[in-house]
Amino acid sequence: MRLFTQSIFILFVAFSLLSCTEPESKQYDVIIRGGMVYDGSGDKAYRADVALIGDRIADIGDLSGSKATSDIDASGMAVSPGFINMLSWAPDDLIYDGRSKGDIYQGVTLEVFGEGSSMGPMTDAMAKDYEDSTTEFGIKVEWRSLGEYFDYMEKRGMSPNIASFVGASTVREHELGAVDRAPTADELATMKALVDAAMKDGAVGLGSSLIYSPAFFAKTDELIALSKVAAKYDGMYISHIRNEGGGVMGALDEFLEIVREAGIRGEVYHLKASGQSNWDKLDQILGKLDAARMQGYAVTADMYTYPASSTGLDASMPNWVQEGGYDDWSKRLQDPDTRAKVIAEMKDENPTWDNAMLAAGGGSGVMTVGFKNTELRKYTGMRLSQIAADMGLSEEEAAIELVIRDGSRVQCVYFGMTEDNVRKKLQWPNMSFGSDGGSMAPEGMFLNASTHPRSYGNFARLLGKYVREEKLITLEEAVRKLTSQPAHNLNIRERGSLKVGYFGDVVVFDPATIDDKATFEEPHQLAVGVSHVFVNGVQVMKDGEHTGAKPGRAVRGPGWVGWE
Repeated sequence: MRLFTQSIFILFVAFSLLSCTEPESKQYDVIIRGGMVYDGSGDKAYRADVALIGDRIADIGDLSGSKATSDIDASGMAVSPGFINMLSWAPDDLIYDGRSKGDIYQGVTLEVFGEGSSMGPMTDAMAKDYEDSTTEFGIKVEWRSLGEYFDYMEKRGMSPNIASFVGASTVREHELGAVDRAPTADELATMKALVDAAMKDGAVGLGSSLIYSPAFFAKTDELIALSKVAAKYDGMYISHIRNEGGGVMGALDEFLEIVREAGIRGEVYHLKASGQSNWDKLDQILGKLDAARMQGYAVTADMYTYPASSTGLDASMPNWVQEGGYDDWSKRLQDPDTRAKVIAEMKDENPTWDNAMLAAGGGSGVMTVGFKNTELRKYTGMRLSQIAADMGLSEEEAAIELVIRDGSRVQCVYFGMTEDNVRKKLQWPNMSFGSDGGSMAPEGMFLNASTHPRSYGNFARLLGKYVREEKLITLEEAVRKLTSQPAHNLNIRERGSLKVGYFGDVVVFDPATIDDKATFEEPHQLAVGVSHVFVNGVQVMKDGEHTGAKPGRAVRGPGWVGWE
C-alpha cells in the first residue's frame, strides 16, 4: 500500500512538472512562430512566438503546444510592431488605390497625415478645389469635417491605418482664403473652434507648413492661439518650420516659442539644414532641441532617409506672388514687371524666404518629377538647368514658364542636403521617420508621373543601408524609432509595441535582405525583404505579396469624443 501511495505521488509530481514545462495548449487565429521579437521597446530582441486573436495580440512566448487557423514560420526573421509613417502624403493615393503597396511592402501600418493641410474641415469651395486638383484620380469629396473623412475612408476600405493632424493652413483657408493678413478676433475665434472640433473628431494635434502660402502669412501669435486649443486635448504641434536654410535657427526659435507659450508637445517635420552653406548648422539645431528637452519641453523630430527633398516650384518663388492661390499666382507671373521682380528675388543670395532652388545650388540641383500637362511630361526626370537650355530661357524664367504652362506648382526633387547629415540625424535618440511622400504602386495611373524614391523606400532604406550595412544604430533602436517612439509622441492608444492586448499591427521581415530598390532615376520600385504584414490582426501581406485585404482604421487622438 505504501509503495502504491509513493507511486501515485511520483506520478503527481511528474504531471505537475510536465504542466510547468510544457506550454498550455490554446487555439489562436494566427501564430507567428520562431521569429526574433523586436517588441518596439529598444530592448534586446528575443526568440518567441506571437499569437493573434481577432484584431489583437493574444500571446507572446513559447506557444509550441498551441494551434492556430494560420501558422507562419518566422525562423530567421524579425517580428516587430507595424511601422509608423509620421509624415505621409497618401490621402489621394489611398482613395484611388487603398492597397498602399509602396508602404505596406516596407512594413508601414499607420499613415499620419496633416503637414499644414488636412482633409477637413472643408468648405464647399475648398472641396471643389480639391476635386479640381485631383481630376486624374476622379475623387469626389463626400465629407467636410475630419471626422467625416475618417468615416469615409473606413467605409471605402484601405490596407493601412490612418491618423491625421488638423492643418493650420486648412483652418486658415476655411476662414480667410489665401490672403496675406491676420484674422480678425471673430475669425480667430472661429478658427479655434474648428481646431477644437477636429480634436474631438480624433486629430492628433495641429500641423503647420510655414514655407508655403497661405501658411507663410500666419504670424506666431496665431499659431500659438491654435496650438493652445490642441494642447487642451493633449495633442501635439508639429511643424514644417518657416525656414530650413539660412534662417533655420530663427525658425527653430519660433517653433520653440510656440511650444513654450502654448504648453504643448512639439515635433519638427523632416528636420534638416538645407543648402551647403548651412550643413554645418545641424549640430546647433540638435543642440537647441536637446537644450529645450533638458528644460522639460517635449520636443522631437522626424526625417526621411535621403539627402534630397521634394516639393513644388512654389518653394523657389517668393510667397507674396502666390497670395490668393494658383490662379492669382499664375496671372501675376504673366505680368512682365511682376515677373522681373520675382526673377530678381529668386536670384537674391540673401532671401527673406526659404528659397529651395538656391539651397539646391541652382537649376542643376532641381529635378522635375510631376506634370499635369501631358505635353510637358517629356521633361520628367530632367534637371531644371537642362529644361531651361531646351527652352532657351534662364533657369528662373524656365521655372516660371513651367508653372504657367502646367497649371500646377510642378513637383520637383531638390538636391540640397548632405549624406553625412542624414547619418547624424538618424542617430539622434528622439528622431522618428516619415516619408513625406505618397504610397503608390508601380502600375497604372501612378506611372504618369515620377516621384521621390522615399515614397517606396524610406523605411527599408533605414533598415538596409543604415542599420545592416553601415551599423549606425542597432536594429532594436531602429524598430523603436519606427514604432513605440512615434506612437508615444502621437499619444495614440495600444499601438506601436508588441504587447498582449495591443492591436495586431505586426511585421515579419528579413534583416539580411530588407532594402530599398527605388532610385531618383527609377523611383517606381517596391522595397524587398518584408514577408508578412498584419493590420488589426488581418493579413495584408503574405509571403511577400499583397493579399488585397483592406482592414485599416482611423486611429484617433486623445481628444476623440468616442473615448468617453
